[in-house]
Amino acid sequence: MSAPAISASLVKELRDQTGAGMMDAKRALVETHGDFEAARVLLRERGMASAAKRAGRETTEGIVLLKVEEGRGSLVAIGCETEPVSKNDEFRTFAEEVLDAAFSTYLGQRIDELEEKRTDLIAKIGENVTIVGTVTFEAVEGGVIEGYVHPPANKLGVLVQLRGGGRDLARKVAMHIAAAAAQWIGREDVPEDVVTAEREIYANSDEVLSKPEQAREKIVEGMLNKRFFAAQVLNEQPWIHDTTKTVGQALADEGAEVLEFERFALAG
Repeated sequence: MSAPAISASLVKELRDQTGAGMMDAKRALVETHGDFEAARVLLRERGMASAAKRAGRETTEGIVLLKVEEGRGSLVAIGCETEPVSKNDEFRTFAEEVLDAAFSTYLGQRIDELEEKRTDLIAKIGENVTIVGTVTFEAVEGGVIEGYVHPPANKLGVLVQLRGGGRDLARKVAMHIAAAAAQWIGREDVPEDVVTAEREIYANSDEVLSKPEQAREKIVEGMLNKRFFAAQVLNEQPWIHDTTKTVGQALADEGAEVLEFERFALAG
């Protein structure tokens, strides 16, 4: 049996609705004997299969986007495999849709729609695309929300909420967190099992075991303070804008404190 004649207008309509390539759209219409809805479903199934096939691929490129206004802020990280795709208009459009959904707080309601768009995008561009992370902060009383995305690659971003201070200070804190990669706000936020594990690592190190036994405990505590807390805890890190102070001291000078933060980094 000869293949059914497929009009160019039907192929165009299918492409417009699905985002599929011209030959893929035409092939689907041929296989379904010109049945438009069946061809659309077929392309959707192939897109899902393509997404599943690429699901394990690393997405170390991509983009981090930020939106802050009217007492709310959102940060999203959308990953892809290569830098050219991170600059692709359709990829950027998808990332902006995720940001808008997160900012509107309707992300949960739109998750199926966004997943369908993600799958279709994977089928179209031939790369894995992932929603690496999304976060939205709502300002509490006296809260100031600000963020920072590091240019020009826009693959690293931070969202932060302070109580006290102003947006300029909040932005400086976001810049600091982007650079210093703090894990916790204060020492009290670090899980006890993490502290215990770090303490044991230092206690069993050659550096400590070579010292007199009676001095070891004090040495371990000093190492924990200088090498762990000062590196991982935000309030104890040297303030990148004035390294004579810690972040905690700089905030105290302004009568401010960090209430929450999130940092997204694409690892390319």
